[in-house]
Amino acid sequence: METQAEELKASAFLHIPVLSQEVVEGLAVQPGGHYLDATVGGGGHSQLILSENPDVQVTAIDRDAVAIAAAKSHLTQYSDRLHFWQGNFADYTPKDIQFDGIVADLGVSSAQVDTPERGFSFRHEAELDMRMDRRQPLTAAEVINHWDEAKLADIFYQYGEERLSRRIARAIVEKRPFQTTTALAGAIASCVPRQYRYGRIHPATRVFQGLRIAVNQELSSLETFLEKAPTWLKPGGKIVIISFHSLEDRIVKHSLRNSPLLKVLTKKPIMAQAEELDENRRSRSAKLRVAERTSP
Repeated sequence: METQAEELKASAFLHIPVLSQEVVEGLAVQPGGHYLDATVGGGGHSQLILSENPDVQVTAIDRDAVAIAAAKSHLTQYSDRLHFWQGNFADYTPKDIQFDGIVADLGVSSAQVDTPERGFSFRHEAELDMRMDRRQPLTAAEVINHWDEAKLADIFYQYGEERLSRRIARAIVEKRPFQTTTALAGAIASCVPRQYRYGRIHPATRVFQGLRIAVNQELSSLETFLEKAPTWLKPGGKIVIISFHSLEDRIVKHSLRNSPLLKVLTKKPIMAQAEELDENRRSRSAKLRVAERTSP
């Protein structure tokens, strides 16, 4: 039986899906179609797809057990047309299914960031965790406290696009071990120049992004997923990908364009319109790209 705490965690995932109209239009949802939601989260995009037609099916996957629980709870009315699988979308195998469309809403969810004990944010004191799938052994604490200085500098620079990566990595190695998000953020802030410390964003922001991406192998998983996913589509099936930072979008853009099985339908990424920007802050950095499976 779910505890109240677990129910609250699941309810946090019920956020507004970004670019909802654009996703439905991009997928061109067909009666009787079977669609893959590769990052179900709280089930927002899955609900949009399922509500398009009474005989549409969705297979929904996510790395996060709490997200799966939230989607199951939120989408109970569609349970006979909804199938779940927990794991990394790069490891998924559809067996004999070919989908009419695939959607993936990339990156960390607001629910994960807003749950302090998950350790994704330094807004609250929490253990350095950052695992999307809490079954995996590697945590942010392991990376910060045991990886060598050069490797830390590399992930801060490559995944966080942090220009002071070497200085920050050196300070972390000198001051570790770290147990909490706030202690790490404080150490980062104390080692950067004053003008950097009081800039537009907190000096730990890019480091935390790089650390999260490394812990969850987000970019390598995305590359593997985008290599495999076109083979899961029927001819004419659409793949719709929403990314939130330049590293993801660059991989999506090149993977869709270079796939011999796909025809890109969006020359430029689709962005949120003014009304959505006012209602949903998360949509500000969202970029949506669409491609279509060509004939075999």
